[in-house]
Amino acid sequence: MTHPALTIPRRRLDATDLARVAVFAALVAVLGLPGGLSVFGSVPITAQTLGVMLAGAILGPWLGALSMAVLLALVAVGLPLLYGGSGGIGVFVGPSAGYLFGWIAGAFVIGLIVHAAGRKPVWWRTFLGMIVGGILVVYAFGVPVQSLVTRLPLDATAAMSLVFIPGDLVKAVIATAIVMTLVRAYPRAFRRTWTTGRTEAPAEVATPAPAEPRVP
Repeated sequence: MTHPALTIPRRRLDATDLARVAVFAALVAVLGLPGGLSVFGSVPITAQTLGVMLAGAILGPWLGALSMAVLLALVAVGLPLLYGGSGGIGVFVGPSAGYLFGWIAGAFVIGLIVHAAGRKPVWWRTFLGMIVGGILVVYAFGVPVQSLVTRLPLDATAAMSLVFIPGDLVKAVIATAIVMTLVRAYPRAFRRTWTTGRTEAPAEVATPAPAEPRVP
């Protein structure tokens, strides 16, 4: 049996889907405008992973991953959409390249967990998605590539990456709070996830009562 979240919607992407993908790609780009704090002269700490977390949780696995793929495609053609206005094909051969590709997989995994089986997001599953997809999956891509590029041992690179953990946990908490606020205040933000997966019961049609026989 196929997992509901892994089923590609039968309907093709419409203008609203594409607009939402563009909005979250732009959100991640905006979060990179302030720049980042360089760690050991290689991978910077930025706010952009907050946008990755929100993309996966709000758009769902497929559109969340697509929004990150669109962002990276624009970066590859030279647009300065990463931390501090960086861009171009060169960023994909640098120490942070693995983290960038991890954004796509991370957004996908976040969407799978937050909207597991097409259910309404709850706080604990949302936070779990942020931790697993937004941190562990991104690190699983980023740390080995960073180790390869910098030619440092994998264990040493993993140890250095621990400096990211406090900030990422804060971003996971913020993202969870935003998602749960949207669930309560604006559920339409979760288009084609749990809100569109529900089947509305047909409205009951009132049946007129039989007319009573008239007494002559």
